[in-house]
Amino acid sequence: MSREPLRPRETYRHFTPITTRWHDNDVYGHVNNVVYYSWFDTAVNAWLIEAGLLDVENGNPIGLVVETGCRYAAAVQFPQKLEVGIRVARLGSSSVTYYLGIFVEGSEAAAAEGHFTHVYVDRDSRRPAPLPEEWRMLLQTIT
Repeated sequence: MSREPLRPRETYRHFTPITTRWHDNDVYGHVNNVVYYSWFDTAVNAWLIEAGLLDVENGNPIGLVVETGCRYAAAVQFPQKLEVGIRVARLGSSSVTYYLGIFVEGSEAAAAEGHFTHVYVDRDSRRPAPLPEEWRMLLQTIT
C-alpha cells in the first residue's frame, strides 16, 4: 500500500527553528514521537506571540488544542537543528487548523508532517468565541 507523499517545504509560509535536546532521544536512538507534538505546539504559539496575537497570561480568546496528528518519513535525533514549517490550512469562525512540517535544517524533504487544530474560547467561560478580525487578517498571511 502506497501513501501520499509529505508536503514539500514550499507549502509552508513561516519557519520556526528548533534544536533537538539530549533527552528528546528515546531508547531506539531517535526523537520520540511525542516530542514532535511539543514542537508543533511551540511553533504555532511562538508565531502567535511574534504576531502579537497571543498574550499567554491575559489574552482573550485562548486556543485549546482539539485535534492533532503526525506522519513520519525520516528519523531525527540529537544533535540536529530543525525547522518547523507552519501554514494555516483552514480558518473557521472560532477555529484554526495548521499544517506543520518538520525539516532538518536545510533539507527540502520533510522528516514529518502534522496538523494541529485550535478552537478559540473565551478565557473565563471556555465557550467558543469568534476570532477577532485582527487575528483573521494576520492568520490569512500564512495561508
